[in-house]
Amino acid sequence: MTGRGRPVSLRLRVTAAAALGTALVVLLLGGVAWVGIDRQVTAQLDSKLDSVTQVAAANLTSLRVLQGPLPPLPPGYAGTLRAGGLMLSSTDTELPAFPVGWHDASVDGVQYRVRTAEVLSGLGATIAIGAPTAPVRATIDGLHGWMLIIGAGAVVVAAALGWLFAGFAIRPLRRLAEQTRRLGVDPAAPPPRVSGAKEAEELAAALRSLLDANAAERARTASALATARDFAAASAHELRTPLTAMRTNLEVATTLDLPAATRQEILDDALRTERRAEATLRALERLAAGELSSEADFEQVDLAELVDRAAQDAIRTHRGVDIRLDVPPILTITGLPAGLRLAVDNAISNAIRHGGARVIEVAARADADAVVVTVTDDGAGIPVGERDVVFERFRRGTGAAPDGSGLGLALIRQQAELHGGAAWFEDSPLGGVRLVLRLPPAIATGGAR
Repeated sequence: MTGRGRPVSLRLRVTAAAALGTALVVLLLGGVAWVGIDRQVTAQLDSKLDSVTQVAAANLTSLRVLQGPLPPLPPGYAGTLRAGGLMLSSTDTELPAFPVGWHDASVDGVQYRVRTAEVLSGLGATIAIGAPTAPVRATIDGLHGWMLIIGAGAVVVAAALGWLFAGFAIRPLRRLAEQTRRLGVDPAAPPPRVSGAKEAEELAAALRSLLDANAAERARTASALATARDFAAASAHELRTPLTAMRTNLEVATTLDLPAATRQEILDDALRTERRAEATLRALERLAAGELSSEADFEQVDLAELVDRAAQDAIRTHRGVDIRLDVPPILTITGLPAGLRLAVDNAISNAIRHGGARVIEVAARADADAVVVTVTDDGAGIPVGERDVVFERFRRGTGAAPDGSGLGLALIRQQAELHGGAAWFEDSPLGGVRLVLRLPPAIATGGAR
């Protein structure tokens, strides 16, 4: 059991987002409206109170008002006139003395909004008119209550609509999930395809690409396994003969009383057989390494320099063989350096060992659509009917040396195919045979050296 909670559905997330977004808008706008209502209703009260005060002040134009009573006021309003030591009130409520202007007062537990104005300016008289604020506050509280109700209702409606619309929005995703589950149960089911939402279509396309990649990888894996099985079976069959011969020779040498010359001949034959098995295993190792190569192993290779070094090494190894070289100063391709060197070395050694060549011409050139490496010899050649089959693993030509592994030419073709090219034999102007290794185009070429 993991520490993570149960995942939340996308529909619920959309609903929560809609409700939260609406709540934020309601909170922002409601806050502005809340303050606005308070100010607007209070301003209306001040406006009405100012009008009443002006009317009352206009009616107080003579000293007769000092004998009372004061002019009538709206219900609930209170008025107090002060002139020197004289004070008259319209009700039993006596408003406090304030300077001219607006004031708030509490008289006998009742809150008033008071407007004080000057009258009978010659006497310095003032009149204070007070309006009770309780009705105004009740109105403001009522409007605030309605705002809360409306805001809460808006959030609930937004959440309901978010839930409803999210259900429509996620239908393509539900179809995609159902198609994907079906594909997991039945690999032959059609790949996921949905419409109605761009994101769902993009996700379906990504899943199809992933499935195609997995199918291709499974096919490559199956092919590799089949190749490995065939490879192992052929290797076991090819190695069985020399190993059996070695065992027979060793049994004869250890169990029979043989003359020294015969015993030495048997031991020499066992040694030759061991060398053949060792060469076969080495070639098998190189073939396996080639099978495991990938594009990540490719790098920039100066093919001219690689061929030059291979030819120089062959000259030092095979004394008496005339090896000629014709390559440009620079011939750059993208490839496997070790694999290309192995192919050139095998081509030269096969011409000498199996063809008996004494003159070999090694050339490399860049054409418009390919890079071509040729190894031309004056040896015994290969019959036309065998020029293709000798590239197969463990296949030897009729003129091949008896101790060969039958894998040298297979290595050459493998490297050619790994580089996207091909290898074949054709007639040689020197009388033997010419091996042609065709590779993809060069990146940079130069003149002949």
